Amino acid sequence: MKIDFNKSNDGLVPVIIQNYLNNQVLMLGYMNQEAFDKTQEIGKVTFYSRSKNRLWTKGEESGNFLEVKSIAVDCDNDTILIKAKPFGPTCHTGSTTCFKEENNHGFMYELEQTISDRIDSDDPESYTNKLYKRGINKVAQKVGEEAVEIVIEAKDNNDELFLGEAADLMYHYLILLKAKGFKLEDVENVLKSRENGPRRPE
Repeated sequence: MKIDFNKSNDGLVPVIIQNYLNNQVLMLGYMNQEAFDKTQEIGKVTFYSRSKNRLWTKGEESGNFLEVKSIAVDCDNDTILIKAKPFGPTCHTGSTTCFKEENNHGFMYELEQTISDRIDSDDPESYTNKLYKRGINKVAQKVGEEAVEIVIEAKDNNDELFLGEAADLMYHYLILLKAKGFKLEDVENVLKSRENGPRRPE
């Protein structure tokens, strides 16, 4: 990996930090060669602090470390992109990012919001709303039907049909979550809690 630390007079290059799970931009910092080497050595993002005039491992005081998952360099070899796993909020203000973007979960969360909007607005023409109004039993039954269909398609070799059924299952699953009063984030939190803890028996 070739990085041109000599392009600027101070020997620093900008470093963009992204959340490795959802690509949310967390912060911007600077590294010199020494900071980059230490980052690779310890697996935690380490900057050169211009205010402290020394190396600074993010989280060394707060515990909100940034665990390195991948490192890339731009086409001019003078900017670094690091995808990292954040431990706690990244910004010193307590925010998720230094850019005041608390949530950036991507398309699935946008779809979840669209489903919620169609139901909350009681759109009479919406299939989603019509199914929701039939009650929890009908919604759960529909999820069960879609689950059976994806199992059937999984046994065949038609990728297009399989992906279509996977999309149908996911869509109806989101309706079921709405009907139960939960969100994708609730399920995500359960999965996160299992990452380093006890799991259910296989």
